[in-house]
Amino acid sequence: MDIIRIGGVPEHFNLPWHLTIEEGIYERNNIQLEWIDFPGGTGAMCEALRNKEIDMAIILTEGIIKDIIAGNPSRIIQTYIQSPLIWGIHVGYNSNYNLIDDLQHKSAAISRYGSGSHLMAYVNAQNNGWDTSALRFDVIKNLDGAVEALSTNNSDYFMWEHFTTKPLVDNKTFRRIADCPTPWPCFVIAAREEIINTKKKQITKVLEIINTTTTDFKHIPSIDKTLSHRYDQKLDDIKEWLSLTEWSQSLIKNDTLMEVQEQLLKLNIIDHMVAPEKLVSKL
Repeated sequence: MDIIRIGGVPEHFNLPWHLTIEEGIYERNNIQLEWIDFPGGTGAMCEALRNKEIDMAIILTEGIIKDIIAGNPSRIIQTYIQSPLIWGIHVGYNSNYNLIDDLQHKSAAISRYGSGSHLMAYVNAQNNGWDTSALRFDVIKNLDGAVEALSTNNSDYFMWEHFTTKPLVDNKTFRRIADCPTPWPCFVIAAREEIINTKKKQITKVLEIINTTTTDFKHIPSIDKTLSHRYDQKLDDIKEWLSLTEWSQSLIKNDTLMEVQEQLLKLNIIDHMVAPEKLVSKL
């Protein structure tokens, strides 16, 4: 049986992967798909791809594009979530900050450099006309680290996915000041070039299985209740999230790849752009 190790964040977006693994669909196709959670997000997965600790990743579009340009020997093989990711901009519940402008020149908690929380801080700064060269960051590793940093005022604000952090807003750990959606499809599926070259047939089958599930995911009976239970989310929040989220079964468009790169270049997150074919692999 062929082993393929895949990484992703422990969030509701990835329930289709867990359902297909639990149903044994990959094993019936002679594939042992091993899921590894990455609470640290995209930056941690980029590092794991480089270190050959995982073969594939469900990863933020802007993060993997930045890292491929920086030398990560991986390629995007498909868009996973077509809709934007809604990043909530959070402060500690007892913080004195109430408006987005209050956060200019303040320190942002990020999971690690190169992570989505890091890159989106630049996007948010640009959206608000701030000097991006003046941004300050505190590395907090994951959501638990952000809770500690904001609760003790070691950091001033933290950007993370709106619905994942909603329970922390509800229980008055965080206050959400605003939202900042990504300007592009948020999650893609990436794979190491070595695996694409040596296990193309198996990866193609993995995509076929997951795409069959995501195509009908919203129509699975009581899927909203399943998501609410498994991810400790309010049912109304899950229903709202489902209404906003669209899965994809297609390769990312060249125009999107260029748009992301242009934005990253403008923000000085990358120092050059590459042709779209250097970022993707058509299986």
